[in-house]
Parts: sequence; C-alpha cells; structure tokens
Amino acid sequence: MSTPMPEKRSEAEVAAFFAKLHADQEEWQRRAAVAQAQAAQAYARLLKIAETSDTGQASSVALFLAATYNGRSYPYDLYEMRSLDVAIGDDILLCMDALRWAKEDLFNLVPDGKSRIQAMIEIWKIKVT
Repeated sequence: MSTPMPEKRSEAEVAAFFAKLHADQEEWQRRAAVAQAQAAQAYARLLKIAETSDTGQASSVALFLAATYNGRSYPYDLYEMRSLDVAIGDDILLCMDALRWAKEDLFNLVPDGKSRIQAMIEIWKIKVT
C-alpha cells in the first residue's frame, strides 16, 4: 500500500495558513497577558490570606500557594477548593489560568514573592511529599 502524495498548496493557501497562525499567536499572547494581570492581583490576595489568617480556608490557600511554588514537592488536591469561599476559589481559578499560559511563575508577580512563599511554607509547616 502506498502513501498518497500530499497535495501541493497554492501560495494563497500557504499565506492564509501563516496569517491564521500569526493571528492565533497574537490572541494567545493577549490571553496570557490578561490572565497574568488578573492572577497577579488574585495571588496577592491569596498570599495575604495565608500570611495573616489561621483558618481552615487559609490552610487550604497555603497548600495551593505552595503547589504554585513547587507542584512536585507540594501537590494540591483540587477537592480542597470545595471548602473555600467563592471569592477565594475564584482567585485560585484565576491563578490556575495564568499557570496554564505560563509566562511567569506566579510568586514572581508579587513583591518579594519567593521569600514570602518560602516563609509561608515554613509557618504552615507544609511538608514535602
């Protein structure tokens, strides 16, 4: 059985393909920028909760933030979100969208993010798994 030869594309078809590819890439860049801007604000709110509260919700937020810092060492059970207030869950979802577009580590979106996350992991005694 022989493989059919691919069809030869016209210049117009090739140009249309690359124009669509370019438009798609611009849209992805736009979506990434929007997701990152929203996540920066959401991440700051979540970090403040983990730094200043000692409730069960704050514990779950701390676990999520640790996972955004190093998901292999600090995995996050998504079912934790079921116990969270809507606003906190919404902030986590905004952060997850930014993680999907992955232009920057989330902890880099807030002032002193890396050191604050490391301190939060220590305060909450989150163990590496």
